[in-house]
Amino acid sequence: MAAKETAKQLSELCGTLIGELSVYQEKGTKAAAKRARKITLELEKLGKVFRKESVKE
Repeated sequence: MAAKETAKQLSELCGTLIGELSVYQEKGTKAAAKRARKITLELEKLGKVFRKESVKE
């Protein structure tokens, strides 16, 4: 079950990332770019967690 929850979190973060990247591309907002970079770091961490959890199942 933990891998499914982590996958859901990854999916939500991806959606948020897409939104921030859209704002950055359309308006050139530097704050949106900073938030997008932060999200990519979170995605990296969650990706590692997901890999470990999915191997256990």
